[in-house]
Amino acid sequence: MQVIMAQINTLVGDWAGNAEKVIVVCGDAAVSDPHAVVVFPELTLTGYPPEDLLLRPSIGEQTEEALASLCASLPPELFVIVGYPRLSPRGLFNAAGVIHRGAVIAEYFKQCLPNYQVFDEKRYFTAGQEACVVDIAGVPVGITICEDIWDPVPAARVAAAGAKVLINLNASPFHQGKGPERQRLVADRARENGLPIVYVNQVGAQDELVFDGGSFAVNADGQVVAVAPDFEESVLALDVYEGTPHVISPQSLPEPLGDLALVWRALVVGVRDYVNKNGFPGVVLGLSGGIDSAVTLAVAVDALGADRVQAIMMPFRYTASMSMEDAEAQAAILGVNYSVISIEPLYDAFMLSLGTEFDGLLPNITEENLQARCPRCAADVGIEQKERAGTDHGQ
Repeated sequence: MQVIMAQINTLVGDWAGNAEKVIVVCGDAAVSDPHAVVVFPELTLTGYPPEDLLLRPSIGEQTEEALASLCASLPPELFVIVGYPRLSPRGLFNAAGVIHRGAVIAEYFKQCLPNYQVFDEKRYFTAGQEACVVDIAGVPVGITICEDIWDPVPAARVAAAGAKVLINLNASPFHQGKGPERQRLVADRARENGLPIVYVNQVGAQDELVFDGGSFAVNADGQVVAVAPDFEESVLALDVYEGTPHVISPQSLPEPLGDLALVWRALVVGVRDYVNKNGFPGVVLGLSGGIDSAVTLAVAVDALGADRVQAIMMPFRYTASMSMEDAEAQAAILGVNYSVISIEPLYDAFMLSLGTEFDGLLPNITEENLQARCPRCAADVGIEQKERAGTDHGQ
């Protein structure tokens, strides 16, 4: 049996676009193996996290339409596992369905609903209770979703129901050290239950969340045998062989990225997807000549390209010439559009308007804060100038 980990970047609320991604990936997969199992991330069809979109009355209808589209369009002999919200008389469930020969042949409902930090799934979903094991090419395959793998009970239920392979769909956000932590945990579940586990994660960003991908597979002994790239869309095929227990054929593992490289990629992906998924044409940022804005500029250029970045130096009477020179050099090195807009006239205008209020008072932190707020006005002026010149740059 071949299992294909389809690590994709979904867009929240784009049912048709996400379904089309599934169709394209599966069309390519069927060329190499028309009977493969293709596994996508958690809530594939809505994107993750859909949050209050799940409260819309049309959620059930949208799910049915998207599933109908997949059933009509997917190569019939593939087994395709996708995530979606399932509305039923018992509630709304975070579901994973197996599509084969134009029909959903099995469904699993997530049992462990995270409700901490960035997660609030108990606000929307009802917890499932039953294991799901489906026969795929003669192999009993169990299915779980994301948080289920962090609790020993769902995996144990799958093993007790006779599964020989466990597939886990995920939308697991990035933080430092998360990749090795996932691998250690899934290795523990594999050893506890004596079966290999395929862990498929989402990649990309949605608002403040960044998903790092890094999908992987472990054998029943807990050995990591395959790893997909971090922060990249990827399709990785695994060969699963019958045995006691079943075995996933080991592959060459990529060299792990260091902490600095991982954080950099998280920043770049976060900026790129926030700008692109919200339809902004680009970014405008203040460039001071210091290290903070220099790093911000480099992230923006890596994420979007120099042609979509507008840098503005906003000097004041206390700005050192070295800062001016450094900012200009940074902009030139990275090839971005660069403007200098002094905030001195803006500051003087504010002071003039507030002269009566400040009469008889010594300068203090109020004036300092006023200076700090003038750059926003200058940035707005820079945006307006670019728009009038026919070059649009979103903030």
